[in-house]
Amino acid sequence: MGIDEYGGGQGPDPEVLVVTTNDVPGYHVREVIGEVFGLTVRSRHVGSQIGAGLKSMVGGELRGLTKTLVQTRNQAMERLVEQARTRGANGILAFRFDVTEAADVGTEVCAYGTAVVLTRE
Repeated sequence: MGIDEYGGGQGPDPEVLVVTTNDVPGYHVREVIGEVFGLTVRSRHVGSQIGAGLKSMVGGELRGLTKTLVQTRNQAMERLVEQARTRGANGILAFRFDVTEAADVGTEVCAYGTAVVLTRE
């Protein structure tokens, strides 16, 4: 697996700028639209669970589960950005992820933040 398979985030010049900070240098928050989120729940694959169980006995990275979590986080972020764009935002401040177990059958990943309209100063 290459490093690209473990990454995420935005490319250059995104339509909706997503940052973990509460402000963006060089920009002014013209309007706060409000909270937005992107949510996805993924079930566990039986084969990957067996492989993870075996791997946990000898140690090391669980590559299949890592790749699945990256894909899941990216999907949650895409949904977050789409919701913000639909509501007229061009920025998301205070971006975060929340990951929880979903009734012992999967993993819930929620990407959330505050949708805003940014203008250059």
